[in-house]
Formats: sequence, structure tokens, C-alpha cells
Amino acid sequence: MFEKLYKYRGAQARHLKAPLAHEREAYLSHRAEQGSAKATLLNIARELLVICRYVHLLPRHEIDSTEIEVAAQRWARRQQRHRRARVQRWSQGLFILRATQWLQFLGLLKQPEEKAAPFSDLIEDFAAFCSRDRGLSPVTVHDYCWQIRHFFSWWNGQGRPFSDVSVRDVDAYISLKGASHWTRVSVASCAKSLRAFFLHAERRSWCPSGIAAAIQSPRIFRQEGLPGGPIWSDVQKLIASTNSDRPRDIRDRCMLMLFAIYGLRSGEVANLRLENFDWEQEVLTVWRPKQRRTQQYPLVLEVGHAVIRYLREARPACARREVFLTLKSPFRPLSPGALHHLTQTRFTRLGIVTPRRGPHALRHACATWLLSEGFSLKAIGDHLGHRSSFATRTYAKVDIAGLREVGTFDLGGLL
Repeated sequence: MFEKLYKYRGAQARHLKAPLAHEREAYLSHRAEQGSAKATLLNIARELLVICRYVHLLPRHEIDSTEIEVAAQRWARRQQRHRRARVQRWSQGLFILRATQWLQFLGLLKQPEEKAAPFSDLIEDFAAFCSRDRGLSPVTVHDYCWQIRHFFSWWNGQGRPFSDVSVRDVDAYISLKGASHWTRVSVASCAKSLRAFFLHAERRSWCPSGIAAAIQSPRIFRQEGLPGGPIWSDVQKLIASTNSDRPRDIRDRCMLMLFAIYGLRSGEVANLRLENFDWEQEVLTVWRPKQRRTQQYPLVLEVGHAVIRYLREARPACARREVFLTLKSPFRPLSPGALHHLTQTRFTRLGIVTPRRGPHALRHACATWLLSEGFSLKAIGDHLGHRSSFATRTYAKVDIAGLREVGTFDLGGLL
């Protein structure tokens, strides 16, 4: 690897004769496979040359973060003393970052012992039950466990065993969340998660019986809210804003189209792989985690052209199979949180006013537009991947013309 980076033999020899040449070369090859540019690899090579001389790294000897920080301080003081840096923090921070990445790659970074979350064994048992026996989606299980962990964090401060928990304690916790400016929907979601957990806990004899049935939550009327998506003209404006030659715009244009045209969820877009696009048959295959099955769509011409342009011009050249990646090395798939930030930022930049600004807002916009075009609720539900038509009924409320027609229907002599 050093021969590829350096033409001057003296520079090659300097890197080859320094300690841990094989380990440094392996990491450089790894970064090159991820698509790092030559200039980036040269910087990494110089930084590792310094690190291997300041960190006393022996074969099979793990290094903890404290040793890295001490070495980084020594290096930063030397840089400042030789007037190569005005302050120490930048040199120190770069040293720690690069050393941590390298040692993690080698498997020689000693990880600090993480304290187990309070009652983590109970939470793990509940999560396994939800996935294995109830067949809930990973997203639902994650949301349940998030609520349960917060409850146990609060309960751990009470200094009492879980076998002493009562309905009064659960009510006190839910009331505390209500007083913390949680919305009715958030409090109801918390109560639902606790109800599911305590029902499982009662079966396991972890706590007294009857708690699950007694948990109360704010009343949420079915279909009381409206879909929080933008109007279709704003969706078109949002997609049009990505019409440029910038790699970020080329990539974001594909994802925004997938959100708006197919109504995909953020996790479904983040998990798309290269093999999900069948270019010969012009078919897009999407994995639906809630239904635990795949769903196929005809590949819309505009979407296909946008994806092909992204693959040719903007997607980093690396071995990863996920379609949408970060633009800077190390290349990795985009998280659902990153996708939410992407859409929210673009909504704000364009001044588009809408109750929701994440990818799910475009899913709502897709359903609303299909309804305005005359599609039935069953067809819209199938397009969105709903299990039943119940989840699609909320979009009937946005069909103002249809509701007015119902309101003006002549009942004749029935009244």
C-alpha cells in the first residue's frame, strides 16, 4: 500500500521501517476499499506514523482510552512547542480520533465496561416474547422497550424491588410524563407500552396481578387527527429543489421521490439494497418490516433515471450493498434519523409550512394525492403496504369534495 501512495523510495522506507507497518498498511487498504481519496489516505498514513510512535502498542495488547488521551496530550504539547499549532485541542482531538479508529479496526481498543441498564434482563425477556411469540415488528418492539427502559430508570430511583410495584406507582409515573409537557398521544403510547409489559410481567410472576388491566391513559378518539402532509404542489417544489449537479442533491432527489411517489417509510428507504432494483424487469422490491414480507412496485421512469444517475455520478465507489450512503468516508448507510433531518432541512429552507416535516409527511402527501386522483382506499392501502383498510380510513377525511357531496345528499322523505 505504501508503494501505491509514495513514489519516493525514502518515504516508502520511512513508513515500512516504522513500528507496526503491517497493521498500518492493513488499515490503509481497508480505507481505500471504502472509497477514501488518495489525499485522505496520505493524511491517514502520516497520522498513523505518529500514533505508532507515541502509543506503546504491543502485539495482542489492548489499549484503553486513557492511554490514548495521554499520548495525544504529549503529541499536542510537542506540536505547540514547535509552533506547529497555536492550541493543543485540535492536534489532540485528531490524534484521539485517528487512534481510536485504527485500534478499533485492529480489535485492540479496550472498551469500557458498560453498566447494565436497570432490570435489563426483564426488558430482554419481554423483547424476545414480543418478537418470537407475538410476531411484532422490530420497530414496534424497539418503541415498547424504549418506554420500558425509561420507566425502569425512574423506578430504579425509588430504591424498591420490582415485586413491590403497584398500580399507584405506574399512575404516578404516567402522571409525571403528563406534567412534563408530553402530548396526549405520547402519554397514551407510554401507557400502551407499560400495559403490554405488565401483562407479560404478571404471566412471569414478576409483580402482582391486575396492574396491566388497571393502567389508564388519556382517551384518544379514533381517526381524530388529520394526515400531516404537505400539498402536492409543495412536494413538487421540494423535489424540484434537488435539480442540480451537486452529489448531495442527486442522492436526495432519489430518496424524496421514493418517499413521495411510493410512500415508503424512512427505514424502508434506508434498507434498500442494490439488488432490490431489477433493471431488466423494471421492478422495485421493498422489504416491509411490519408485514415481514416483500412488496413489488413497477419502477417509475423518472425514479429509475434518478437512481441510475445517482449510481453513476454520486454514489461512492465501495463494497457496500446498501443503495444510499453517506457522501464522505467512511461510507455507511444513512440512518432513519439522517433521512428525517434531510427532509426537515429542505422543508425549512423552502419555507414550506406543514404540520410534519419528516419522510412520513411525504407518505401522507402521497396518500392524499392518490385519493384526490380517484383511487379507492383499498388501492391506497395496498400501495402504502397497510395490513388492513382501517389504517387507510384517516385519508377519507381529506376528501373535502366527497364529504361535501355526502353532506348535500338529498334524503327525501326519510327525515
